[in-house]
Amino acid sequence: MDAPRLDRLAALLEGLSPKVTLTSQADGFSLHIIKTGVNGSSDSFSGSQLDGLSLLVCPEAYSLQNILEADQQCFMSFDVVFEGPMGPSFLAELSQPISVGMRDADPSLVQVMTLIANEMQASRCGQPLFINRAGDILLISLMRHLTSRPQQSTGLFHALSDPRIARSLVAMHTKPAHPWTLEILANLAGMSRTSFANYFRDVMQVSPGKYLENLRLAIARQLVQTGIGLKQIAARTGYASPSTLSRALGRTV
Repeated sequence: MDAPRLDRLAALLEGLSPKVTLTSQADGFSLHIIKTGVNGSSDSFSGSQLDGLSLLVCPEAYSLQNILEADQQCFMSFDVVFEGPMGPSFLAELSQPISVGMRDADPSLVQVMTLIANEMQASRCGQPLFINRAGDILLISLMRHLTSRPQQSTGLFHALSDPRIARSLVAMHTKPAHPWTLEILANLAGMSRTSFANYFRDVMQVSPGKYLENLRLAIARQLVQTGIGLKQIAARTGYASPSTLSRALGRTV
């Protein structure tokens, strides 16, 4: 029987709980569809002219107008908010603007960009809701692109591009309360404990144990804000007792 397919993004997306909405020149973390070398209004754009399109990932600290070149204009903007516990970690991964041209993009990203461009050629019934839903797909397609073509030699997306490290990351994100040990995670990666620990640290810039601790604390901090008791939160995040969790939260504060 074939081994189950490794889904690198499902657990991460659940931890991010993204909310993508159509905006006009969005502030904050945003996605901008950019046209290059096209004059006139957006009505002149044809969905087949993908080479003139790019997706600009713009962190909150950057202004779109300061990034655009003279021959570029913004075709559409999406504001992205992460309501899940992994939001801050993800935003730290994308702290610099990234421009993704369609010529070298992941096929799923090209497809959704084509879908959005074609949809905007005419006013149609249900278009605002359609585009907002397309924004969700655009974000997922961007994450697929960054996983298959990581922009950096370290960090989350580089780790997810390597099936060995990806298996351990997916396991921790899927079951953060599980009593993971270095040996178990190394076995998932098909590596020795020493090789896995060293490689994980090189790629993620933290040890496997520290990454798991940060993940659990991020989940715990968000659960605290919902009013759930520490006993229940400790059970859901893998802490031995409420007092152990309380001390860990206190250290982070």
